Amino acid sequence: MSSGWRDSYIGALICATLVGAVCYSMERRKVLPLPPGPRPMPIIGNIRGIDINAPWLAYTEWGKQYGDIVYSHLFGQHIVVVNSEKVAIELLERRSYNYSDRPELPTNVLLGFGFNTILMQYGARWRRQRRIFHEAFRARAALSYRPMQQRKAQQLIHNMLDNPEEFLNHIRVFSSSVIMSASYDYDTKHDDPLVELIGKSLELAVQELRPEVAAVFIAFPSLLRLPAWFPGMSIKRKAIQSRERVQEWMNNPFQHVLKRMAEGTAQSCMVSNALRRIDGKDTSGEMTVIKECAATAFGSECQSDTTDSVLQVFILAMVLFPEVQVKAHALIDAVVGTSRLPTFEDRSSLRYIDAILRETLRWHPILPLSVSHASVDSDVYEGYYIPKGTKFHVPLSAMSQNEQKYPNPSQFSPERFLNADGDLNDDTVDMAFGFGRRICVGRHFADASIWIAMSGLLAMFKFSKQIGPDGEAIEFEPQWFSGVATHPLPFPCSITTRLRKADI
Repeated sequence: MSSGWRDSYIGALICATLVGAVCYSMERRKVLPLPPGPRPMPIIGNIRGIDINAPWLAYTEWGKQYGDIVYSHLFGQHIVVVNSEKVAIELLERRSYNYSDRPELPTNVLLGFGFNTILMQYGARWRRQRRIFHEAFRARAALSYRPMQQRKAQQLIHNMLDNPEEFLNHIRVFSSSVIMSASYDYDTKHDDPLVELIGKSLELAVQELRPEVAAVFIAFPSLLRLPAWFPGMSIKRKAIQSRERVQEWMNNPFQHVLKRMAEGTAQSCMVSNALRRIDGKDTSGEMTVIKECAATAFGSECQSDTTDSVLQVFILAMVLFPEVQVKAHALIDAVVGTSRLPTFEDRSSLRYIDAILRETLRWHPILPLSVSHASVDSDVYEGYYIPKGTKFHVPLSAMSQNEQKYPNPSQFSPERFLNADGDLNDDTVDMAFGFGRRICVGRHFADASIWIAMSGLLAMFKFSKQIGPDGEAIEFEPQWFSGVATHPLPFPCSITTRLRKADI
């Protein structure tokens, strides 16, 4: 066979293979339906009836109408809503090789958040960052932070004793302080300028980082080429300011660690430990990766207010369900006594406090819509076709309110996490921390921070409804802030001291 004929034959074979693959894909798509879902509007898709500040409410209703897996689309982008923990585990964990990606969000890079590990698409850069996070916050490594977490919890108790009316601010300081200490060996204070800088950066960007906003730019990428002065392009003006602030937030605390290391005063923390591992050799930009990881750690805590929000939900629950608090007080007094605060060594004997922690995560998830996943390739699940690049929204609120798994879900009942013998059952509420390869790597650290604060607050204080001028308790209906994370809006709360001689 001549070379010309051979080349033609090979070319024809390649073309036939490609055509066959396309035809197979099209035939497969014709045979297999998409998951059920609401009827879309022309062009824009399924946007009607969705509150962009609380989209999980609509997604939960879709689940009741269409089932555990629901298909929708927005500006031509495929979206699947998973309302079932069973389906989430099957796809996002057991098939994590295909569902560990993140949706493309061009607004991330535009606003200076392209470094963010949590929002980053799956790939080599993400894996490099994930390794650093794993070294710093895996279960064994998380144990090293416990002395610091206990000190911070004691400081929280001191602040609450001095000024109980400012309890929300004290919790916020505790939350930022533990992650800044773990990341940068940096002690935050009330009105800390560095925390304020990061807060302003996130406040500027958080509304523009919503997937719904990014969807417009994905569908119409030419919009990003419009100048900042063009009507409707205020995001471009915000982006300039956002990128400047993000650079300050990444560099300033990092320089703090470098300075302390040069002086020989640096304590163990995520950044100093990672820098010691590379021994000053910035091969392949490793120092930049470390800087990005630390910025992600603190920025993510500030953005979602994880520890802060969970503790706010906990205090609200104690006010609304005083019978739970009575049982916790009795247990702590029996196990710990009345002359000191609980420590981590007491945890194995305070299972009911762990049950309260789990129920707090379940009762009102602070991330009611976890960070979206995306499919790397097309797939089939239960006879439904899932296209490549599909976004997966996972409303945790639908799972946590599942009446089959959690009867009477609006009731705050820690007992649902206890066996008949009083020991903890196997339901660890891991869904609160995500699924698969994207599960929160700092969950062990967060769990310890929340537990030590929660047990100390229960030991020292009683939380109850405020008493009005008429001598009656002030009744109220909890209101919630909606955003990337949710937390209760300020509520009337009376805080009284239980222990007067506790060693703190």
